Amino acid sequence: MSIEEIQNEIVEEFSMFDDWMQRYEYMIELGKSLPIIEERYKTDDNIIKGCQSKVWVHAELEEDKLVFTADSDAIITKGIIAILIRAFSNQRPIDIIEANTDFIDQIGLKEHLSPTRANGLVSMIKQLKLYAIAYQTQLN
Repeated sequence: MSIEEIQNEIVEEFSMFDDWMQRYEYMIELGKSLPIIEERYKTDDNIIKGCQSKVWVHAELEEDKLVFTADSDAIITKGIIAILIRAFSNQRPIDIIEANTDFIDQIGLKEHLSPTRANGLVSMIKQLKLYAIAYQTQLN
């Protein structure tokens, strides 16, 4: 499935909820299904800078596709990174680099997060794209 198809699926899922409390609950549920990072990767090098809570992300290349694992010490943040990983994991680095992130605005995430969480969201997206750039450079 392409990044765009996954993003559309996420937008569709979020549109089923009438209010933001239901969407937050759904995000918390998504966080529980997050592919959890191995303890050995929970290092300062893997912490996303710019997040109020701690978020660790690890990436590795498997058969030309980038696979992400992550964890967070905050349940909402865990849900946010789970959404991003769902969209970008198991994709080619070049596709991650070129992917737009309009689906974040479509589900209304930024506007319903506190300013610090919204900044954290931007930092998470940036970090996933930086991983993709680093691995794409290795592939070239």
